[in-house]
Amino acid sequence: MSKKIIAIVAGGDSSEYIVSIRSGANVLKAINRDLFSPWMVMIKGEEWVVLDGDDRLANIDKADFSFTIAGKKHKFDYAYIIIHGTPGEDGILQGYFEMLKIPYSSCDVQSSALTFNKYFCNNYLRSFGIPMANSVRLMAGEKYSAVQIVESLGLPLFVKPSAGGSSFGVTKVKDGADLVEAINKALDESPEVLIEQFIDGKEFTCGVVKIGERKLVFPVTEVIPKNEFFDYEAKYMPGMADEITPARISEDLTLKVQTLSSQIYDLCNCNGIVRVDYILQGEVFNFLEVNTVPGMTETSFIPQQIKAMGLDLCDLLTDIINSGLQIR
Repeated sequence: MSKKIIAIVAGGDSSEYIVSIRSGANVLKAINRDLFSPWMVMIKGEEWVVLDGDDRLANIDKADFSFTIAGKKHKFDYAYIIIHGTPGEDGILQGYFEMLKIPYSSCDVQSSALTFNKYFCNNYLRSFGIPMANSVRLMAGEKYSAVQIVESLGLPLFVKPSAGGSSFGVTKVKDGADLVEAINKALDESPEVLIEQFIDGKEFTCGVVKIGERKLVFPVTEVIPKNEFFDYEAKYMPGMADEITPARISEDLTLKVQTLSSQIYDLCNCNGIVRVDYILQGEVFNFLEVNTVPGMTETSFIPQQIKAMGLDLCDLLTDIINSGLQIR
């Protein structure tokens, strides 16, 4: 029987392009080649190409998500989406694969769109009693009063793009005079801005994956950035943050955040590997965001958590892909 052809879909149109390419390379390396035939597919704007390292082998035929080499056509059986940001994390690519009836690794269109917009996701989860910071949303071109925002949320506060990741465009504002500049910086990344109340506490993150009827909740990671918050530099520059897995918290707190992560996964109707981030204040885990296409570089949280759980990334990816192929 011929091997199923798997696309590792990386790149995208956001500031997280480079992170996605690194994540994709790590996933590609972990795919079991005895069972599957994996190919790296790079998407950037209208350019969709199959890569061999840095070499471009062929263009993707978007009509059926296939490519042709030496006169032979290869049609993908499955897509492992590893694009952080648009179009891989906001539901756009998921809709494309739905129309072609090609199974894929991540959340569906509705779930992806909901979780990608931080403001919508926050208010949806808040209705179920999930604790989180108070926030204000601003749209591009909308008039606002910086003074009123500071009076409402206090200082310091965080300004972030409502749709985005890897801490691009995020600013911790300590002085009200810096708020306008921070808002403009976030608007460079997204037409919507989320301004959040500051919660003083430690950051934690927990991965979850559902494979068929089996759900795995990963060990919790404690994040201690060397910078003021877990910004891009702290996330991707070696030595700029301590990431401790499993986290140095009690069994009760560990179970509490794992249970909360599992609940949020179900409330958002998630699929595939998802990561949920929090700030712990006292014994309350305050929700930060859902990452439906979390980083998968060798040093990213999810591979760390998989390793701490005693699992093998190759085996886990095999289970995820096989589950998706069966659903088809």
